[in-house]
Amino acid sequence: MPRYQEILTDPSYAGQFVLMTNPHIGNTGVNFDDEESMQCFLGGLVIRSLSISTSNWRCAETLGDYLAERNIVGIYDVDTRAITCRLRQDGSLIGVLSTEESKSDEELLELSRSWDIVDYSRPFNMASLETLKIKPDGVLFSNGPGDPSAVPYAVETVKEILGKVPVFGICMGHQLLGQALGGTTFQMKFGHHGGNHPVRNLWSGHVEISAQNHHYAVDPASLPEGVEVTHVNLNDGSCAGLAYPAQNIMSLQYHPEASPGPHDSDNDFPEFIELMKRAKENA
Repeated sequence: MPRYQEILTDPSYAGQFVLMTNPHIGNTGVNFDDEESMQCFLGGLVIRSLSISTSNWRCAETLGDYLAERNIVGIYDVDTRAITCRLRQDGSLIGVLSTEESKSDEELLELSRSWDIVDYSRPFNMASLETLKIKPDGVLFSNGPGDPSAVPYAVETVKEILGKVPVFGICMGHQLLGQALGGTTFQMKFGHHGGNHPVRNLWSGHVEISAQNHHYAVDPASLPEGVEVTHVNLNDGSCAGLAYPAQNIMSLQYHPEASPGPHDSDNDFPEFIELMKRAKENA
């Protein structure tokens, strides 16, 4: 089972534990060509069985050594499928992984209560005036971890840019746009994770297979008149894309830049380029 390395280095998992349901992890080892970024962002890795040998020609290091060098805690010999059933029932939960045997259960519980994903919701702090000063053709608000409601300063930055240049929001950027336009976001009982989520493009009628990684979503009922839902997740009907043509705004809840992953949404970037061209011609 490969592709755990991309998860380990995906910034969207910052501060979170990742539980793998496939029982056998580590058999392909680790190589340095498949990293999504220069570091591991997740808080910890939980697996059922850790492979003690590797069998991939690109392997440069074992998974255990890779995590130890980066000070990422992991645990194996855990019944991950039982935990998955619990998560499917109760939604995302807060937990603690510790190597300190001296800590009591009560102390560990207190540690868990003191943690909040809000601490990891820091997408950017660049002022809108600085952004507009460089006269961009458009602005892309990218993906990132955490709760969009926890970064009101970011929402205010988005508000100050809307209507001045074309804007494209991805994942958390999509959620920030939803709030900046007057809508609300909510925490989903089950986040969307993985590379096989079907999404219907309501404008074209096509179904795209998408890569997603988020715990929050925009409530379409809260959006003001003129803002259109352009994409819908076919698994649960949640909002997967927005557009506000009057202000040259488009956004997607999923990752059109997925790598590795499906490429059904590659056309969204040319679409944004065309949006910027039209805005320039009409200026």
